[in-house]
Amino acid sequence: MERHNDDLSILHALCAEQAIEVDLETLQQLVRYGECLEKWNEKINLISRKEDAPVIIKHIFHSLLISLHHKFSDNEHVLDLGTGGGLPGIPLSLLFPRTRFLLVDATGKKIAACQAMIKELGITNAVALHTRVEELKGVMFDTILSRQVAPLDKLCGYAGRLLKPSGTMICLKGGNLDKEIASALKSSKDHEGFPARIELHPIQGVSPFFSEKQIVIARG
Repeated sequence: MERHNDDLSILHALCAEQAIEVDLETLQQLVRYGECLEKWNEKINLISRKEDAPVIIKHIFHSLLISLHHKFSDNEHVLDLGTGGGLPGIPLSLLFPRTRFLLVDATGKKIAACQAMIKELGITNAVALHTRVEELKGVMFDTILSRQVAPLDKLCGYAGRLLKPSGTMICLKGGNLDKEIASALKSSKDHEGFPARIELHPIQGVSPFFSEKQIVIARG
């Protein structure tokens, strides 16, 4: 219980600093998700087992930072591509309960863990599906999320096929992205003209744990 309360205090303070509006019930759910994530990580490799920062900061708060640059709307249809242990989709589904999230991953065990966590947390606006992104057909999304799963040009290739014309792709990435961005823009002609532009939003000033981390937003 002491660890739970500590994580609750940390997350509450960090969200307040960034003016991320979140009520106590949602904070409790986010902390519970962190506990579930760590428990499942003992059985399945969902996140690094040699963490240099608390899960509540490095994974959950990190995911919530997307909301600083994208305001998720009611009934917005969001794809979390290569979700792994439910990141960033599960934290954002808790913060935006009226937005619809589809979490996909090619690894069945990871999706089974996501499905179990979604059920345990009582989340009704997120679905986890075991599939490869190449196999998604007949569905279009307003927004696509991704967290370090592939180079930008490859992600933009998926996005060009799966995003609505006014859609947005948002990635959590680290390091120098100049080459990735240049490659993605150069190859846009092969991806339905996506992206037309790419924005970078560094987040190292938010926490020392986010050194060289950036939120990358690609628009059509």
